[in-house]
Amino acid sequence: MTTRRAPDTGEGSGSAPGGIAGAVARRAADWSVEEPNFSLLAAQMPFWNVLMDHYFRMEIEGFHRLPAEPALLVGVHAGGALTMDAWTLALQWHRRFGRERILHPTAHDVLMATPGLGEYFRAMGVIPPTTVAMSAALDAGHDVVLWPGGEQDAMRSWRKRDRVVLAGRRGFVRFAIRHGVPIVPVASVGCSDTVFVLSEGRFLARWTGLGKRLRGATLPIISGFPFPLALEILPMHIPLPAKIRTELLEPIDPGCDPALADDDAYVDRTYTDIERALQAGMDRLASRRSFPIFG
Repeated sequence: MTTRRAPDTGEGSGSAPGGIAGAVARRAADWSVEEPNFSLLAAQMPFWNVLMDHYFRMEIEGFHRLPAEPALLVGVHAGGALTMDAWTLALQWHRRFGRERILHPTAHDVLMATPGLGEYFRAMGVIPPTTVAMSAALDAGHDVVLWPGGEQDAMRSWRKRDRVVLAGRRGFVRFAIRHGVPIVPVASVGCSDTVFVLSEGRFLARWTGLGKRLRGATLPIISGFPFPLALEILPMHIPLPAKIRTELLEPIDPGCDPALADDDAYVDRTYTDIERALQAGMDRLASRRSFPIFG
């Protein structure tokens, strides 16, 4: 097992950026791939079971497609700063496997650095989406789930609710090749209805400089409960009762020849294959809606 703590940079050491970005980076660098706190998980599962089964009316399928060996799950997520599709996937995984197979979700630095929320995430086994952290988790025999689109995916406009957003980030393909692990695409729809992202706020992020400070490209304007209009950096809403549908798709073997990781054409083709598989899965899940919203 591996545990890593943020380094003590010391005043004037110059080894880490200052200001907001430095504080976020230092707090997010505190992570572990020890097992999650199973006592805490057991205590909260009755609450989450009600939410998953009755509030979000979640449907999840495809666990039978998981390879026997540890894998890199790659998906899309939505819902602003509270990505319930991502969190419920992790909880459904725990409900199915318990201690038999451990999944480490990944989370944006801002969430990992948020007091209270970051500590809770760590207790649940969440790690930052870095090569070092994900490598340690796989080396420990655990699975990892990554959302390459990051905040650009989570904060995407409601108009794009059924569109795959991986933001052109191909690093996960190179990572999987170098580590010789299969990629399991995870399609999901519905979470965009838990809060309505009216604008991704890309201009605001650039104009205010907050995007650079918070290591993101968006500063979304949302409509939800309890605020009909709000700027969401940290969670500013209570998720609405949208129906979430999630499916684990067929694994994709990216190959294990390290030289392929440096072959841009091969990486591009693999990335496109995964993107297409995810979009086909999302289209299939979206076609099951009974109602335009929440259904």
